[in-house]
Amino acid sequence: MPVSWLTDLPRTFGVLLALTGIAGLPLAATAQQQQDQQRRQTQPQKPPAKPRQPAAGTPKPAAPPVAAKTEALPPSQVGIGTLAKHAFMVDPQTSTVLLFKDADVAMPPSSMSKMMTIYILFEELAAGRLKLDTRFRVSERARNMGGSRMFLELGSEVSVEDLIKGIIVLSGNDACVVVAEALSGTEESFADRMTKRGRELGMTRTVFKNSSGWPAEGQYTTARDLAVLSWHTIDDYPQYYRYYADMNWTYNNIRQENRNRLLRTTPGTDGLKTGHTEEGGYGQATSAVRDGRRLILVVNGLNSMAERAQETSRLMEWGYRESTNTTVFRAGDTVVEAPVWLGAQDKVPLVVTKPVQITAPAGQTVTPRVVARFEGPLAAPIAKGTKVGTAAVTLPDGRVIEYPLETGVAVPRMGVVGRMTTMVQHYLFGWLS
Repeated sequence: MPVSWLTDLPRTFGVLLALTGIAGLPLAATAQQQQDQQRRQTQPQKPPAKPRQPAAGTPKPAAPPVAAKTEALPPSQVGIGTLAKHAFMVDPQTSTVLLFKDADVAMPPSSMSKMMTIYILFEELAAGRLKLDTRFRVSERARNMGGSRMFLELGSEVSVEDLIKGIIVLSGNDACVVVAEALSGTEESFADRMTKRGRELGMTRTVFKNSSGWPAEGQYTTARDLAVLSWHTIDDYPQYYRYYADMNWTYNNIRQENRNRLLRTTPGTDGLKTGHTEEGGYGQATSAVRDGRRLILVVNGLNSMAERAQETSRLMEWGYRESTNTTVFRAGDTVVEAPVWLGAQDKVPLVVTKPVQITAPAGQTVTPRVVARFEGPLAAPIAKGTKVGTAAVTLPDGRVIEYPLETGVAVPRMGVVGRMTTMVQHYLFGWLS
């Protein structure tokens, strides 16, 4: 009889964990929610009471300030109505979409394209191919760029750090061309690199034609794709993301303010980038973090800088006010214990390496379903941190989010006597189990 089965006994384990009162329903519109809303809208409402007539001689009260009614705004497919033609809000920690309005419809990227130029610069810095004090020369093409500029001088050399600030804070089209030519030879080649890198990040509906977002035929993106780029920038390069929070900068004796007004007006805002074209209107990719919770919002198609600032701030406040995150497991928490074969201990804790969180409407509690999936028993010896399976969290809307599971401690192998005893017991009595 072969003996390999004594040390190799794989079985699929699925451990269901019921967690009551610590979960959340993502704010995606479910069919049941839509039906309930339609019923409320079609039910007759009581007419408002007639106002009493003021007594003679009583002065009329001052009219309250006019505020936009949410129900009067153009509706979104998910979330509240908005003046923006395109809108997408996501909680990146839980992948929960809070707001969706034509977020997969093509639109001009405008200066929000510059986030990809900056991303590639960050990538080069992190890889060690560039340093912040590396200097690039300004070409005639770069110096002659129109629109928002850093006011670079022909033939001058500019540091990478100054170019980063010039692109992020000043939205310099000239700075973008300098970067493109330095890294790829021509702006056209750099735009191809931007598009390719974007696809690798998950920007499946984006084509770049230049480094700055200057209007060009065949150049397009979506609100969702720009949110993907925003999250990769924040998550991949936290050591450089801080530049997006700079409120102003002076270069060549010219002081300019960051066009992202939310840095001054909306608590927690730390990026990212505004944009504007005649075709696409005013847009902005925004991110903020409050009490450890981050939201990302992308809007486009607004009518003015003032409307962009007001609408973006209103939507961010709504996102934080109307939804909350609940932690199901903290990083390092044990989800389940797995059986161990021929180990010094018969079980090993399986832990999550990052927090498992659920997004829910504020004040609402629901029950998630968590299933730990792994192949077991696990054969000793086992090193700490060995990836062995996943924790699948099923949300009430049917979405499943998977988190990696790894061993929380090391488990050495049994001694020779222990292994022999276990093998004999399994050989003689294993059929009883």
